Amino acid sequence: MGSQWTPTLRLGTSTYSYWHFTAERPPIEQVLEAAARLGLAGVEILHRQLESEDPAYLHRLKRHAFHLGLDLYGLSIHQDFVHQDVETRWEEVKHTLHCIDLAHEMGIPSVRIHSGGWRKSGPFDELLQAQGWVEPWPGYTKEDGLRWVVEAVEQCLTHAERRGVLLLLENHWGLTTFAEDMVRILEEVDSPWFRAVLDCGNFLFEEDMYAAMARVAPYVWLVHAKTYPGGGTWYTLDLDYPRIFRLLLKAGFTGYVSIEMEGQEPPGTAMPKSAALLRQAWCEAVQALHTHPDPPHPP
Repeated sequence: MGSQWTPTLRLGTSTYSYWHFTAERPPIEQVLEAAARLGLAGVEILHRQLESEDPAYLHRLKRHAFHLGLDLYGLSIHQDFVHQDVETRWEEVKHTLHCIDLAHEMGIPSVRIHSGGWRKSGPFDELLQAQGWVEPWPGYTKEDGLRWVVEAVEQCLTHAERRGVLLLLENHWGLTTFAEDMVRILEEVDSPWFRAVLDCGNFLFEEDMYAAMARVAPYVWLVHAKTYPGGGTWYTLDLDYPRIFRLLLKAGFTGYVSIEMEGQEPPGTAMPKSAALLRQAWCEAVQALHTHPDPPHPP
């Protein structure tokens, strides 16, 4: 880095850290209060965790966050643009446009999106066995899928810009399982309103996950920092966060780091541990960059 200035860690959390799609769904208001007690900078809302899409409810969340001194910096949504049927792809586009409006209503400046992949059903264990559901259906190629995703994203961008909401593509299996394919989508769309989310736990099938993170780092405007207190719900990774933060900072990253606590330990104890781990890692990364601008990485 050319100077001693380094961005301050803006650490937040996804509401997902407090709800792993179980039967009991904690109110987002409670998540906001928990985040404030941890001294976090903001919260990313998982769309599926919203109790309602009624404007009055959305405005209450925005008001509550402001009262607590929290930014609402992201809305994480789900969609799947990998469908051979154009009408189905359009339904996924309309869902994305609708969620852009929801983000705008809450004053949220970014929406996390997925590419989708070559699967339509099945448990998460099947995704792991299939290494991300990346193999095309018979009669189709990866090129077909990439074209569908690029076209769908482009159909969303005019509305996103009009609403002042960035679309952030996450490495979330399917056609973003591997960094090169993710970068290809980002570069083919080539819009200032389209950037990336790096999920630090999702380059699971890359030969070198840190090289994959470095490949997408120049496009990353938001980070999902997976933590696994008590062991992961699906798998556990021993992630070298000082190394991850170093490579992001060297690529010019200045955005939010959003905790995605995916461990089996209750959030009441797991989240303080996760926040402390990431704050310490950021300090180590900054110190290393200032002391050794290009610190050596272990083989």
